[in-house]
Amino acid sequence: MDKQSIIQYKSAFDAIETYIESDNRKEHIEVWFARDLQKVLGYARWENFQTAINRAVESCNTQGVNVDDHFREVTKMVKLGSGAEREVKDYMLTRYACYLIAQNGDPKKEEVAFAQSYFAVQTRRAELIEERINYIARLESRDRLRASEKQLSQNINERGVDDKGFGRIRSKGDAVLFGGHTTEDMKRRLGVKDNRPLADFLPTLTIAAKNLATEMTNYNVESNDLYGENDITREHLQNNKSVRDMLGQRGIRPEELPPAEDIKKLERRVASEQKKIEKSSPKLPKMK
Repeated sequence: MDKQSIIQYKSAFDAIETYIESDNRKEHIEVWFARDLQKVLGYARWENFQTAINRAVESCNTQGVNVDDHFREVTKMVKLGSGAEREVKDYMLTRYACYLIAQNGDPKKEEVAFAQSYFAVQTRRAELIEERINYIARLESRDRLRASEKQLSQNINERGVDDKGFGRIRSKGDAVLFGGHTTEDMKRRLGVKDNRPLADFLPTLTIAAKNLATEMTNYNVESNDLYGENDITREHLQNNKSVRDMLGQRGIRPEELPPAEDIKKLERRVASEQKKIEKSSPKLPKMK
């Protein structure tokens, strides 16, 4: 997501924020209304958005949080095409409720991806939102690589290649992607311990490159019914070469990119954030 998109989304989300009096009437708390949130999250139909709300409520319950503190059903009047008005259901939402809705929304929507960080960052400064979006993207890329490598391991295990063979195939693919530098070479270059996966310290671009090559291998192993370590190795090497060539056309050499923060630290940070979001989000005032 580029900076211009982040600025545009932030402006749209800021515009629908409103404030109501707290229980003590000495301060105001920020709230959002679901009908407004539906629009900025890119949902055309209320029925589809209601599904995300229902999932968010279930998630709130699962975490042992009082739903009424964060979700409140209300009604509002909307104008019809004829000029008449009718009453529709809406929800008043806290920041935590909005975060849960984004977490349970359609992940393919860029607006939803933005909202997950917008409501997670308390001060909601554009640069902090951008930083969180970037490291969430890296976590998601790492998860995709894990999944594609697991699938490849299963695929080739059924085709006469054991776990040691899978390790050799993956290592040879790395050597091609990194311009002749083996997995062990890259670990030394990046200061990665022997017992840690190299991918946990790679930048998002390199993780995505490894994943693309692995997905291509998965596809062609199945489509061409490849069997045995030699044929599958040849396929994986060619796919890594294709990906490296593509990056090279844009002046990118994966072996020259600096290491990124340990993925385990990012995972712990996200887990810690999620626990803090509910505590830092003001609760809705009591019903009168």
